[in-house]
Amino acid sequence: MDTHRISNRTPLLDRVKTPADLRRLPEEDLRQLADELRAELVDAVSITGGHLGAGLGVVELTVALHYVFDTPRDRLIWDVGHQAYPHKILTGRRDRIRTLRQGGGLSGFTRRSESEYDPFGAAHSSTSISAGLGMAVARDLKGDDRNVICVIGDGAMSAGMAYEAMNNAGTAKRLIVILNDNDMSIAPPVGAMSAYLSRLLSSKSFMSLRQIAKDTAKHLPSPLREAAKRADEFARGFVTGGTLFEELGFYYVGPIDGHNLEHLLPVLKNVRDGEDPGPVLVHVVTKKGHGYAPAEASADKYHGVNKFDVVTGAQAKPKSLAPSYTSVFAKALIAEAEKDDRIVAITAAMPSGTGLNLFAEKFPQRCFDVGIAEQHAVTFAGGLACEGMKPFCAIYSTFLQRAYDQVVHDIAIQRLPVRFAMDRAGLVGADGATHAGSFDVTYLGCLPGFVIMAAADEAELVHMVATCVAIDDRPSAVRYPRGDGVGVPLPKEGVPLEIGKGRILREGSTIAILSLGTRLQEALKAAEQLQAHGLSTTVADARFAKPLDTALVDRLAREHEVLITIEENAIGGFATQVLHHLATTGQLDAGLKVRPMVLPDRFIDHDTPTAQYEEAGLNARHIVATAMAALGREARELPARA
Repeated sequence: MDTHRISNRTPLLDRVKTPADLRRLPEEDLRQLADELRAELVDAVSITGGHLGAGLGVVELTVALHYVFDTPRDRLIWDVGHQAYPHKILTGRRDRIRTLRQGGGLSGFTRRSESEYDPFGAAHSSTSISAGLGMAVARDLKGDDRNVICVIGDGAMSAGMAYEAMNNAGTAKRLIVILNDNDMSIAPPVGAMSAYLSRLLSSKSFMSLRQIAKDTAKHLPSPLREAAKRADEFARGFVTGGTLFEELGFYYVGPIDGHNLEHLLPVLKNVRDGEDPGPVLVHVVTKKGHGYAPAEASADKYHGVNKFDVVTGAQAKPKSLAPSYTSVFAKALIAEAEKDDRIVAITAAMPSGTGLNLFAEKFPQRCFDVGIAEQHAVTFAGGLACEGMKPFCAIYSTFLQRAYDQVVHDIAIQRLPVRFAMDRAGLVGADGATHAGSFDVTYLGCLPGFVIMAAADEAELVHMVATCVAIDDRPSAVRYPRGDGVGVPLPKEGVPLEIGKGRILREGSTIAILSLGTRLQEALKAAEQLQAHGLSTTVADARFAKPLDTALVDRLAREHEVLITIEENAIGGFATQVLHHLATTGQLDAGLKVRPMVLPDRFIDHDTPTAQYEEAGLNARHIVATAMAALGREARELPARA
């Protein structure tokens, strides 16, 4: 980042509160504004942490789009919302940008409730073209004339949904798609000739000439008409490489340098002002992390960062005595794969996020990154299982939701032994509601034949990976949270658990707490506090949400006055399984007091995980209060231990 280039000039960013202010600047000032915007972005994210590289790559594009188009009247939709940090700064949120991803602060993604400049919320990828098409059709039905612009990039074009939308949008009017190609996966480096051709092809005169040619061709005999069409496609494909998009019905313009405002502005103006050619795709090539040397030098272009030093780029690493659940999973899977060459691993564009980058280093031929294509990942895993392989499909809980039909139809019904490793189960902190793994126990628990496990700590996760390997006759899943473990010693190797059997960690007689997942630590704390109230408490770890350990549930119900279940999942999950069993066996008729503790029936905003679980009512003090209320007693504050 060239800070010297902006240090001796009168600051412009202070004068830009909204895009309307931006549009009052002369074009020659936009380069300086982009430099100031990039510096502001780096400084803000150094304080808050978050997604940096993608935003750095779209600084010039963001400035150009808000300069050329009349936002918010024109709808600007950012796909993969973590590209939108510069957009937030320019749209009246600069004064709050240092609250990004903090409790009560700005979301790390676009959000309709946050600003009129965010017409569609986006945190999962590849939705912009579908949403934009819906807005364009609504505009036409209402007789409006606004533009709809979709910015899709950062790998989002690897998802089938984007192509489904483009196929459907082929006959739409005035839909503009900006393909932000930030990993050079489609286009070669671009320069002056490409910029000239893009200006030419997007110009009103060229589009009018092309339309005249099309109208003329309609009157030609069929063979000549087809020949003219092929000649047009060949000529445009030869100079632009846009044949694929043309086949989907889009008028292709590009590729152009996304960091060169002199290239961007005339093309965007031509697209805005030209006669309507139907949907248009403008192919913009950018560099992730552009303009900030530490990000440019990083292998992942600083995709997601902790707080960092602006000068050196060194990130603050939170101190922890325990390994992360993600790394424990990866190492456990590697250990199993060393013993069994049928184990393969699949990720949907999240190799480092799931730990499979470590697996890929060890077994490059047995690890597959399929891109942002969770549906394909699941069915691909099913095909591997059909041929006797042991596929582990490592997908965040929130992203597995995108492949639910494939889980049901392609895996569960066929009883294929695909193993699902669901990272980020439960509440996830700064990424908020869009990335919380709040529903997987519910949406998998209703599927016949599934084995569902939840790791209470990192040692349990090692054993559950081994258990998944051993289950060879049906699908299985293990869920575990984001972040570090609790610090328990790790076993030398994983030992398969007995299917559907939990464990008791503490014996008592009045209250039973049956935990699924990492709330077990809070359950043990609660038991200590209840003991101080004179209430003997049993604590059990269910381990399995399905099949349910009915013998354990029966014992807890029979020997205690109160049975509390607790889980990091929404209503309809583990507690539902327990209550169904108790109801159908008549045990609820005997006066047993059952209290399920689940995530509340609302979406919980971004904050620290500790604060989120406090809001959710799933910490130790909430367990104590629930137990006391069930007994008709009021919990009192206990003195702190010396």
